Amino acid sequence: MSSLPSSVDVAIIGAGAAGFGAAHALKDSNLSTIVLEARGRIGGRAWTVQASPEVTFDVGCGWLHSADKNSFVPIARQLNFELNTDLPPWSDRAFGDAFPEALRRDFVRAIDQFYERASEAAEEDEDAPASRYLEPGNCWNPMIDAVSTYVNGCELDQVSILDMEAYEDTYFNWRVRAGYGTLIAAYGAPCPVALNCNVTLIDHSGRRNRLETSQGTLTADKVIVTLPTNLIADEAIRFSPALPAKLDAARGLPLGVDDKVTLALEDAEAFPKEGNLRGVTMRTAMGTYHIRPFGQPCIEGFFGGSFARELENAGDGAFAAQSIDEIAGFLGNDIRQKLKPLYESRWAHDPFARGAYSHALPGHAGARAALAAPVDGRLFFAGEATSPNFFSTAHGARDSGERAARELLAALSKL
Repeated sequence: MSSLPSSVDVAIIGAGAAGFGAAHALKDSNLSTIVLEARGRIGGRAWTVQASPEVTFDVGCGWLHSADKNSFVPIARQLNFELNTDLPPWSDRAFGDAFPEALRRDFVRAIDQFYERASEAAEEDEDAPASRYLEPGNCWNPMIDAVSTYVNGCELDQVSILDMEAYEDTYFNWRVRAGYGTLIAAYGAPCPVALNCNVTLIDHSGRRNRLETSQGTLTADKVIVTLPTNLIADEAIRFSPALPAKLDAARGLPLGVDDKVTLALEDAEAFPKEGNLRGVTMRTAMGTYHIRPFGQPCIEGFFGGSFARELENAGDGAFAAQSIDEIAGFLGNDIRQKLKPLYESRWAHDPFARGAYSHALPGHAGARAALAAPVDGRLFFAGEATSPNFFSTAHGARDSGERAARELLAALSKL
């Protein structure tokens, strides 16, 4: 890792997928570059931990979504990472009797029809909350809303149909055996990074940009900002002169809340590998569970939206306690003694994330382009929230960093 220089050509703020996408795109440019990271680790919202000797756990992103178009797939192969290309467990019948096949077919029909109605409405090019296209009185509506909390980090009343329609899902979802966070850390390893360097101010009033950080001040000709929208919206980083258009855009693209927990599973061989467990709860406040990912002796739980926020606010251990209660409700009380908490995320409480990934509020689908737009040929913006079609993903973030670097080089070529 690097120490903080007093002056560089390009300062990149944030050592996540977007920051590294930008740094790699600039590596042959002969520009002096530094990536500034507030945390004591790289990767941002991609983070893999060894939860136990037997369990590798992606605390953040875990799926290479739209894998046939995902730029991390060729990077993984180049870096000799093993990819798992099996179908994701959520496409299979749920394990046990918690979600009988006939009911599951009925649910799938209801959610498919909801998406069709929302998609048709989006073709009119007039924005609205996605919740408007739930069928009134449909018994599956609460669980369709639960799926939105997993996908968007929030309930459907906070989701723009135009933004939802813009997302490009090719339905190929792969995984990295060593962890997506491990892959992104390996991708970022060659890049010059200053850790524990929290940027609080970008003063772009002078000839050069001046950045105030927790390690001191540096100047840079160009700056690429890749921070999560909630940090910009909350003015955890400030701009001088102020950039009200960026604040407005960030506030229209809040980070939803999604969290994960992993539980050690005793007698794991009695359970299927890569099993899917969810129940007919008729609630939005519900978890969904992945049994023995990669054959590991564990169950992963996933929570989203206001329920995830509520569990975060309840403190450490709340996700594990909720998961064990819910799994026991599905599979019987005997399983309680087989489950032990290992690790859980609390992304909304992470001061350098303040959430999981972005969604556009109704009426704010254009905010992604507004947030991405360069300022005066010297400030550039990247991050998953600026991706037009792959927002909320790590590869969308990486590609946006590359795009910001191209914009920077184009601005320099005009000088």
